[in-house]
Amino acid sequence: MSALARSPFVDGYVFLEGPRWHDGCLWVSDIWAHKVYCIKEDGRAETAADVPQRPSGLGFLPDGTPLIVSMQDRRVYRLETGALQLHADLSGSVAADINDMVVDDQGRAYIGDMGYDLFGGGPSAPGGIVLVEPDGRHRIVADGLDFPNGMVITNGGDTLVVAESFGERLRAFDRAANGDLRNPRVYATLEGLVPDGICLDVDGNIWVAGAMGGAFVQVNPAGDVIARIDVAPDAAIACQLGGGDGRTLYCLIYAGGIEELSSGKPGARIETVRVDAAAAGSP
Repeated sequence: MSALARSPFVDGYVFLEGPRWHDGCLWVSDIWAHKVYCIKEDGRAETAADVPQRPSGLGFLPDGTPLIVSMQDRRVYRLETGALQLHADLSGSVAADINDMVVDDQGRAYIGDMGYDLFGGGPSAPGGIVLVEPDGRHRIVADGLDFPNGMVITNGGDTLVVAESFGERLRAFDRAANGDLRNPRVYATLEGLVPDGICLDVDGNIWVAGAMGGAFVQVNPAGDVIARIDVAPDAAIACQLGGGDGRTLYCLIYAGGIEELSSGKPGARIETVRVDAAAAGSP
C-alpha cells in the first residue's frame, strides 16, 4: 500500500464540506459559517454565496450553473447571477436534514437524506437518496441507508456509489436510464473509517475521507484499500481531485468536536496531495 505526502493549502475555516473542482476553482461549503467559497489554486478565496440554513453538497448543471444543498430547510438552490433561486423543495419528502450531492451529466442531482437529527442528538434512523430532475421534480430512489453521505457516479454512468457513514461501507447501485437506483450491494467494507466525502479518479478508484478513522484512503474497483493518507488525530471530512491537471487531491480536514461546530470556531483546513491518477469528473 502506498503512502503519500501532504502539503498545506488553506486554513482558518469553520467546517468544510462538499468540495467540487469547477472552472479552475475549488468550491467548498463552510457549513457552520453559512457560506460557499470559491478557492483558487493559489489559495485566494471569494465568497460565492451566503446560505443561512447551512450549505452542504455542491454540484453543477450542464450549463455550469451551481447547485447548492441547503441543509436545514431541505432545499436545493441554483446560484444565478450571485443570488439563490429555488431549484427543488424536498422538505415534504424527507424527515431530516439533507447533505451531500452528486450531479450527473444530464443535470440530475442525487442528494442524501441524513435520516435523523445528528447535530441535535436525535435518535438514529435510516436515511435515503432523493433524485432531483433538472426541472426540480424529485422522488426518493433509495432508502434504508445508514447515514448516506458522499456519492460518485462511475462505470460509464451505470453505477452510483454512496458512502454509508455509520454502516462503515460504500454501497453501490445500478442506475436505470431514468436515473432510478436498483440492485443495492456492498461495494467496500471500511471498518473503523466512518466514510464521509468521496471522489473518483480516471482509473475507477474512489478516494474516501474516513472521518473518524483520521485517514483518506483510495479504494480500487474490487473494494480493496490501495493507498492511505493519515491525518489522525484530526478528522478526514471530504476530498476532491482537481488542479490544472486533475492530479491534486484536496483533503478537507477538521480539528475539533461536534459540540464546537455551532460556535463558529475555526477548526477546518485543506491540505493537498499529488497523486498519479487524475480526476474522472464525478463529482
